[in-house]
Order: sequence, then C-alpha cells, then structure tokens
Amino acid sequence: MLYDATARPIHAYLTGITGQRDIADDVLQETYFRFLQRHPAGMPAAETRPYLFRIATNLLRDRWRTRQDAQWPEGFDQSHSQDVDTQLDMRRVMKALKPRERELLWLAYVEGMSHQEIATSTGLAALSIRPLLFRARRRAASLLRPEGKTS
Repeated sequence: MLYDATARPIHAYLTGITGQRDIADDVLQETYFRFLQRHPAGMPAAETRPYLFRIATNLLRDRWRTRQDAQWPEGFDQSHSQDVDTQLDMRRVMKALKPRERELLWLAYVEGMSHQEIATSTGLAALSIRPLLFRARRRAASLLRPEGKTS
C-alpha cells in the first residue's frame, strides 16, 4: 500500500530531474530498498513520503558525484506538457538549472510540497527553502526570457 501511494510521484520526480527513465527506475528501486532497510520504527505516515523523497534525492546526488559525465542527460520527460514550444522551453530550462534548483522547483510545483516537506526531503534548513525557491524561480524565468529582455 505504501508503494502504491508513493512510487508514482517519486518516479515522476526522478524522471523529471534526470530526464532518463532507466536511471529513475534504478534509483526508485534503490530508494525502497534503503527505506526497508532503515525504516525508523514508529515513523508517522505523514513523514514517510518526505523521507522517501529524501532518500531518492540523496541517491541521485551520490550518483551525480560519482558520474560527473552523466549529470546532465539530453532527454527530459515531456509527459507533463501538451504544447511543443513549452516542452522545448522546459527541456532547455531544466537542462540549464543546477541540480538543487531542479529538485526544489519539482518538489514545490509538481509535487506540491510545503517548505517544511521540501526541507525534510532535501536535508536543507526549512528557513532556507523560501529564498532558494525564489532564486530558482527567478533563474528559470530568466532562462525563459528571449535574449536581451530584462523584464
């Protein structure tokens, strides 16, 4: 039941961040393996989802640290958008963003997590989420602007 309730959003997150389903599949499998090994007894159900996202995020970071050449794959899962121009813009923006910016934007706007849940999922301080999200949104917006436009 836990897997049914959480696997799809975690897989979408991993696919959106990496742009590759095979990597997302591998990391998802490892996420649940680690969770089952280390699951804290008595963890409230409300904390389980952010905890799983944190495991997945940490596994991705570890993977990127050990494989620098695979950090920014060409593909990006476009299943969340219908408009071709928007798909191309989002591919370009997601590729240009830093890993942490991708993570924050995905967790906030695709998963709809609160700042506290994002903090739990990423291991960042809760008070730092708001300014980091602001900067990530500003950077994404600047990447979407046509060249030479500042407003």
